[in-house]
Amino acid sequence: MDTATLQDLSVGQRATVLAISNDNPAYRRQLLAMGLIPGTSLMLVRVAPLGDPMELEVRGFKLSLRRAEAKAIKVEVNS
Repeated sequence: MDTATLQDLSVGQRATVLAISNDNPAYRRQLLAMGLIPGTSLMLVRVAPLGDPMELEVRGFKLSLRRAEAKAIKVEVNS
């Protein structure tokens, strides 16, 4: 299995969260509060026509993140 950042996923790919960058502690806390904790499975559902935002399915709900925000999330890609 490969590791990447969330922004590197393609539509339909599944991944598992490995870590969230600690560069911005306030943003990290927000992501953790939204359920993006290490070990969480997610899937990239779709990307807006201009590339931002991207829609994820996490724990049964939809979450939209900008690509710049998604690069803070390290994932393990599940084929």
